[in-house]
Parts: sequence; structure tokens; C-alpha cells
Amino acid sequence: MDTPVNPWRLEGELTIAAIAEQRLHLLAAVEQAQEWLALDLGDIEACDSAGVQLLMAAHQSLVLRGAELVVTACSPAVREVLRTYGLQSLGTARPEPGVIA
Repeated sequence: MDTPVNPWRLEGELTIAAIAEQRLHLLAAVEQAQEWLALDLGDIEACDSAGVQLLMAAHQSLVLRGAELVVTACSPAVREVLRTYGLQSLGTARPEPGVIA
């Protein structure tokens, strides 16, 4: 399985204040995913536990459909919150450049 060329990009914040809008974007991406959903989180400026819950829900939805979540870029804010929750490997089934590890 090749990593997609054009990952789905989320921008702004993955925080409780912005989660409703981001949720709609991510749900659309999950619905369109076939074997995998490539997600670019490189432009996320802030992330809190609500953002982590959203990412985990997307991951779980994809797993239930037999697909996987591959994070192709990760901002320092997202990387830090995932590290805080011990979820550095969220969405990674295999090591690839740029994937959260």
C-alpha cells in the first residue's frame, strides 16, 4: 500500500472551541477513505484532549472499516499532546517518513 500523494489537511486548532467544525471536515475524509486516510496535521496550531478524542474516533472508525489512519505531517502542538497521552503511534501501522512515531 503506497502512502497517498495528497493527504487530507486540517488547519487551525484541534481544541474544544474549534472541534465542531474540524469534526465535520474529518468525518467527510473518513467517509471517503478506502484503504487508508492520509492526514496532514502540520498546520494545526493548538491541540487539546478534544482534538485527541477526535483523532482517536477517526482512527477507530477507519479500523472498523478495515482501513488505517496515516499521519503524513504533525505540528509540534499535535506531537506534544499525543506524547502527553502516550499516543505517539496513533494511526501508524508501519513506520514511514513523516508519520507519527
